[in-house]
Amino acid sequence: MKITDFLTPEMVMPQLSGQDKAQVLQELALGLAAHHPEIRVEDLIAVLTERERLGSTAIGDGIAIPHGKLPGVQRIVGAFGRHVKGVDFESLDGNPTHLFFVLVAPEDSTNLHLKALARVSRLFKDPSFRQRLIEAAGAEEIFRLIKEEDARF
Repeated sequence: MKITDFLTPEMVMPQLSGQDKAQVLQELALGLAAHHPEIRVEDLIAVLTERERLGSTAIGDGIAIPHGKLPGVQRIVGAFGRHVKGVDFESLDGNPTHLFFVLVAPEDSTNLHLKALARVSRLFKDPSFRQRLIEAAGAEEIFRLIKEEDARF
């Protein structure tokens, strides 16, 4: 499984502007739903918000991986968002979160969902890669960086 199996260039949002967790989740959900007609934005926001209630998906080092499962979704889809200033996402390390990778999976896809989460987690391990994403000029460069880093695995 490659990141490009569930992330396309148009799903890169380089300028998130939400001021808190709820606003960022809404921004990410709106972006994802705009390109995937099978996803109702209200349902996605509810699923992502419920997942955050269980515990923050901000894993530290400026990274969050909000995720959930939705009926009607036929395959795993994703979106990447960058918040240059950073936002409080209740991260495990207490620091602001800058890089967001949303994953939405079909209801019955436990195995693929976990593989996608693991792939995204592995992608963000390298601190220099994370810094390049923060400094990238825009969506095209961000997608290229993600594709190149993913190809290393």
